[in-house]
Amino acid sequence: MADSIPPKRIWRIAHSEASIGWGGQEHRILAEINGFRRRGSEVWLIAPMESQIYQRAEQAGVPVVAQRFDQRHLLPFHILKLAWWLHRHRIEIANPHSSRDGWLVTIAARIARVPLIIRSRHFDVPIPNKSISRLMYKEWSQHIITTSPRITSTLASTFELDQAAITTLPTGVDLDRFTPEGPKADYSTHAGPAQTPRVGMITVIRAAKGIQVLAEAVQLLKTQHGIHVHCVIAGEGPSVGYVHSMVAQFGVGDQFTFLGHREDVPEIMRTLDIVAIPSFHEAIPQSGLQALAMGVPVVASDVGGIPSIIRHGETGRLVPPHDAAALAAAIRETLEQKARTQAMCSAGQQLVTNHHSLAVMLDRLDAIYRQHLGDS
Repeated sequence: MADSIPPKRIWRIAHSEASIGWGGQEHRILAEINGFRRRGSEVWLIAPMESQIYQRAEQAGVPVVAQRFDQRHLLPFHILKLAWWLHRHRIEIANPHSSRDGWLVTIAARIARVPLIIRSRHFDVPIPNKSISRLMYKEWSQHIITTSPRITSTLASTFELDQAAITTLPTGVDLDRFTPEGPKADYSTHAGPAQTPRVGMITVIRAAKGIQVLAEAVQLLKTQHGIHVHCVIAGEGPSVGYVHSMVAQFGVGDQFTFLGHREDVPEIMRTLDIVAIPSFHEAIPQSGLQALAMGVPVVASDVGGIPSIIRHGETGRLVPPHDAAALAAAIRETLEQKARTQAMCSAGQQLVTNHHSLAVMLDRLDAIYRQHLGDS
């Protein structure tokens, strides 16, 4: 494996995350941690003990530090305690990933004189207090890492960041796992004939992921074109009830299968004819990169960072967000224009191999560390 080759420099890194749940951001953090541990570095996770990332990291043998981020009245105590821990463990790189842990960890790292503070930002959402946030992104961090060009552009313009101080770095795909060949997931559907095309989403179920738009598109395909598809949704989230109600409202409940949370993502993707990403806003979705790596056609919304990987007519098809008719047309084209679709899949695989593999992500992170800390 390319990411198991030890670098010349061994790092001492502490990542932090305040979120209790599990999604793309938490997956990315754990991928970074495990990747650099395989390369020989010493890496810790600072997170709430009840969080999923803490529990998954602990199960994987990652050194974990239990930290509360919701006790504002004890903030000075937590800062000083963490600063002592960072100093005692000779941490070279502190990398907070969310707002709540960002303030605590960054201040503690400055007190402990950690040589390099990196602030990661995963979502393109409004920044509520720009004057205060300027401390985090401009004054107190030596480098910013984002997951999409749009986030980079927003932060760079908002805080007048030098180009060298901010890097766009989407989550890398493990090409040993996400391959076209391999076992397929076994799950039951009400799809009807075996040849019924399967359109899938692997996602946290939120209203902004656009599953309700996919439901309307499925209805349009059936009523206007006589095309039947079956949708496979893998994931959990806060909008499960709402999404189920919308699927029922469009009368396509028998064309949807909800699998709940699944860990066998490559196995599920191998059963799909299309991966759909009809989001209303998005950075660079991991499911998109994973699908490209596996040669599964992608139809996605033209929002956020998606166009940087799903290039319309080149690696997939893009449609306007909220537009069920356009989504239905893109699904139909994907299924009917087989030669063109296959060419896009091949281009997508090449894009991931060259620019978005896990090994490439780790190499680029290593280069950022060396940029600030040197090689010795």
